[in-house]
Amino acid sequence: MRIAVISDIHGNLPALKAVLDDIDLFHADAIYCLGDLTDGAPWNNEVVELIRSRAIPTLMGNHDERIAFDHPVFSLSKHSKVEQEARLNTINHTKSTLSIANKEFLAGLPATIRLSFGTVSILLVHGSAESNEEYIYEQHDEAALTKMLDDQGADLMVSGHTHLSFIRYLPGDGVFKNKLVINAGSVGRSKETDRKACYLQLNIPDLLEGSGLEAVIPVIRKVSYPIGETIEGIRNSDVPDFYADFLEQQEQKV
Repeated sequence: MRIAVISDIHGNLPALKAVLDDIDLFHADAIYCLGDLTDGAPWNNEVVELIRSRAIPTLMGNHDERIAFDHPVFSLSKHSKVEQEARLNTINHTKSTLSIANKEFLAGLPATIRLSFGTVSILLVHGSAESNEEYIYEQHDEAALTKMLDDQGADLMVSGHTHLSFIRYLPGDGVFKNKLVINAGSVGRSKETDRKACYLQLNIPDLLEGSGLEAVIPVIRKVSYPIGETIEGIRNSDVPDFYADFLEQQEQKV
């Protein structure tokens, strides 16, 4: 079984198309999306419609929830004043331009998806098992992660939200690892140095009995896409140039 997990597209249609093309080459048996389809690039309707047309099971990210239910936007202390203003403006832009049908789609998305393969239980979340706004970074407290997975009855948890990918095994008994936490990264607004579109590939043997989590092979996949097209699209839209600058700074380094 081959599974692809994508997350945090943020309206970046060129990046999403490139990732879906790569997933087709991977011959994935199933694709799942961890949410945050909107905000940060001008193709919010197109992204939602492409996800819907491919019938990709999708979670409700914190941005999706804010757009679907018109939640107020509160400043985050980690953001500079410039980013706070850009964040407010891009969210308001999405609220004013996303179609009613697409808002209804976002409103109906679930908080989690559970998958089972033999003895392996997989939990898909946007932020964490407890909130779509909680950030799980690679250095997150080990005991807290173990408890989270134990409470959920999961062996493997895949999240997004931070825009920073990682694969982290948690210690088990003896030489074996009994828990695995993965961040699938971001398709449309990666915070990693290369800014490539990032997603997760999971290779799961057909027969997992007796081998369990040890037999699951996770791969963080990074895909080049026409980032210049995204930069130009942002600059020629009402989306704040802050998001184009973010991508352009990295493009100039490559």
